Amino acid sequence: MNDKYLIVILGPTAVGKTRTAIEVARSINTEIISCDSRQIYRELKIGTAVPSESELAEVKHHFIQNKSIYDYYNASMFEFEVMDLLDTLYGKYKHVLMVGGSGLYINAVCYGIDDLPAVDPGLRKELLEKYETEGIESIRKQLKFLDPGYYAKVDLKNHKRILKAIEVCLMTGRPYSSFLKNSKKERPFKILKVGLSVNREELYERINNRVDRMIENGLQKEARQYYKDRHLNALNTVGFKELFDYFDNRITLEEAVRLIKRNTRNYARKQLTWFKKQKDITWFSPDEISKITDFITLKCN
Repeated sequence: MNDKYLIVILGPTAVGKTRTAIEVARSINTEIISCDSRQIYRELKIGTAVPSESELAEVKHHFIQNKSIYDYYNASMFEFEVMDLLDTLYGKYKHVLMVGGSGLYINAVCYGIDDLPAVDPGLRKELLEKYETEGIESIRKQLKFLDPGYYAKVDLKNHKRILKAIEVCLMTGRPYSSFLKNSKKERPFKILKVGLSVNREELYERINNRVDRMIENGLQKEARQYYKDRHLNALNTVGFKELFDYFDNRITLEEAVRLIKRNTRNYARKQLTWFKKQKDITWFSPDEISKITDFITLKCN
């Protein structure tokens, strides 16, 4: 299988990955694996910018709305399921396309991820409630006690990573850092990364316009439907968190929309920072379809 390629099309949110990927997949005759940690949830359609039914009909997609928000899911499970799927797809295609902006999920497939124990949902809920009631300093202190090594290097502003480490420590009785080997797994295929980028002003305009469309298409109704499930990790994301605050009468609807746009722009900047550190990505504008397909043809044949 070493003549097979996994072609990864990546980039920040709202840059235009879906349309570009469909055109490229049609050109090189293959299927698309979605690598988006939120589009996998079947209950969420508007707030996760799932491709339209017509777009999904143009090219076969995988990992779109195939999980439930009520199911525990992580990057390690995604890695296992994608690798299993690739065994089948490489029996039909020389190359397969993977598209998304979730850096952790992309790396899990390309390089592997450390094997971590599954987390007990009850423990996760308990720790999340502690964070919400006592604040981030409380869980920082707990992590420092349980795993001072990881505490010294983790982003102490990222409560998700802190909570994840505490969960593993409490479940296994071992420091979270003892599970992190950071060794790349061998893959039976080659990897080609294509990045999509536009100038900052255009990206921000795309983000703002997409948020407006989401609101017009019923994002508020979708968020209201799952308001009772706001404690779930799947709903701890931009677009839903701000509307939940609106439902709690903490902010106005106008402020919620403004914050969704701002927080989405912040998320896009973080994505670009993550991707720009990688030297194996070749960047294009999302409308340069012919250049992208020529580049893929040149590199993969």
